[in-house]
Amino acid sequence: MHENARQGTFCTTPYPARAELELLENAPGSNPATIREACAVNQEVELIEAFEQQAQRRKDRREFFKAFALTAVAGGGLAMATSVQRAAAQATLTDGDVLNFALNLEYLEAQFYAYAANGVGLSADLLTGSGKIGAAVGARQATFKDPAVAAYAQEIAADERAHVAFLRSAIGATAVGQPQIDIGVSPTSAFSNAARAAGLIGAGESFDPYASDENFLLGAFIFEDVGVTAYKGASPLITNKVFLEAAAGILAVEAYHAALVRTTLDAKGIAAPSLVDATEAISNARDSLDGASDDDQGIRAIGTSSNIAPLDANGLAYSRSTGQVLNIVYLNKAAVTAGGFFPNGVNGTIVTSAAN
Repeated sequence: MHENARQGTFCTTPYPARAELELLENAPGSNPATIREACAVNQEVELIEAFEQQAQRRKDRREFFKAFALTAVAGGGLAMATSVQRAAAQATLTDGDVLNFALNLEYLEAQFYAYAANGVGLSADLLTGSGKIGAAVGARQATFKDPAVAAYAQEIAADERAHVAFLRSAIGATAVGQPQIDIGVSPTSAFSNAARAAGLIGAGESFDPYASDENFLLGAFIFEDVGVTAYKGASPLITNKVFLEAAAGILAVEAYHAALVRTTLDAKGIAAPSLVDATEAISNARDSLDGASDDDQGIRAIGTSSNIAPLDANGLAYSRSTGQVLNIVYLNKAAVTAGGFFPNGVNGTIVTSAAN
């Protein structure tokens, strides 16, 4: 009976409309009772098949997820373990630790620009806090001939001072104080050692970032790109959304500063190509300190395009870890806790450079 109902012309759909059912019942030679029974049986069969198909799909999904889980454990165990280890390592850092790390960098930038623009550093009320308190030594007011560059220095100096004040306020009572900072001009100063590592000066010579517009811009170039990559690299470590938004805001400002410095060097490099060469040399020196990757970029044009924004293939700014940032400001590719622009190291929890 089931087979006849499925193959015959009694009921062509599992759930016939009333009009179709009446038409079948009134057809010549038809038996209404038989037709109704056939349709009922047909509906029962269709329902049974639907339930069977649903059960099979559930079984298939269970088998898929079971296989997926086994594959993840067997094939992705190392990646999962690495992710867990990374998360555990980051869990030991608080938002305050990360912001204090950034505050050290802001002290460095703010003091350099403050002295270059105005001849005086940050006020004493912005320097106190935990850790080894030090002074910013060796700086002086820059000799500007280009009014535009002098104006840029004033603007950036004000921005960096604001960053210091903001971070100190956001961190609160646990804010670190300013560590010892070397922004001098002697042959053994951090600026001179950085310039020497880049091949810009020879043994026993000094690099003075306050001597001219061009030198000031190169000194700023050493810092600004590092600041952008530092904030981008540290942002994922911040969990508080308010702090994360603040860090994103500072990152944007650092990117503006970097673009301003790079654009000005690019424009001046038309008449003085050695400036472009100098940025490439500084970029290569930074790359030699922060690991095997070759992400850092000077301002040399790429084909017919300028290279104001140093980005990756996806048009994104690249990142540096806290350890890589310290490699550069310590001027050392090894895992150390002091050197370069911070002779006694930075204050806070994050103090060690990466082992490159």
